[in-house]
Amino acid sequence: MQVEITTEPARRLAAVRHVGPYNQIGRAFAQLGHTLGPWMPDLAERGAMMALYHDDPRTVPPDRLRADAAMVVPDDFVLPADLVELHLPSGRYASTVHVGPYEQLGEVWQRFMSEWLPVSGERASASPSVETYLNNPETTLRADWRTRLSIPLA
Repeated sequence: MQVEITTEPARRLAAVRHVGPYNQIGRAFAQLGHTLGPWMPDLAERGAMMALYHDDPRTVPPDRLRADAAMVVPDDFVLPADLVELHLPSGRYASTVHVGPYEQLGEVWQRFMSEWLPVSGERASASPSVETYLNNPETTLRADWRTRLSIPLA
């Protein structure tokens, strides 16, 4: 697993909260896309789609896992009423890129958290872990989907 440690800037997000199994966050992304539809072409040029994961699925029951389907938005963007404004803090992140279907992300997260992190000499911070979707799944073959998985570091 190739991991890079970077310092990321703070980001403002428009989000839809998801509570339940992480692999069911697609419904929240559908709601986010529907709500941001009129602004999506402009926003997609300037910001990324992201998922924020707040809980450890090894210790939190699946029906209580908290996540956010989110999109980076500029500071002057007025959020529609049914979206939540979140702020992803700046800081150090350990990141790896997965190429392939989203269904494989759980396995990659498992290896990242249980194999790489314990031997890295780093500690995860209390901020949420992040998936950043690097290409458009509607126009890219599933085998070529690129997702950056990022662990915030203490």
